[in-house]
Amino acid sequence: MRSYSIGQVERILGEKAHVIRYWERAVPLVSPRRSESGRREYSEAELLSLLRMKHLVRSKGLSPEAAREVLLREATGPRQDLRARAYEIRALLVRAYFRSLNSLS
Repeated sequence: MRSYSIGQVERILGEKAHVIRYWERAVPLVSPRRSESGRREYSEAELLSLLRMKHLVRSKGLSPEAAREVLLREATGPRQDLRARAYEIRALLVRAYFRSLNSLS
């Protein structure tokens, strides 16, 4: 599975690293592993959670705390199987997006 550096996550989200780290502390679903050099490595699932967090905070106007509750409810509530499939589809879209960026370089 692909992992993303905090720099890549910054570019994808259009948010500064300090915001991403704040959201990381707010959302228990986002707990990136550390490389041997101590750098954060985000999984696709964590990236998708951060994308959802951004949408809830920036587009919907929720506080980070309220967005956290929505994310936790979505991860554990009814219809989580449908949400899991939606996350899989989003992951495919993220991969396609990166492939298109890499082909332009």
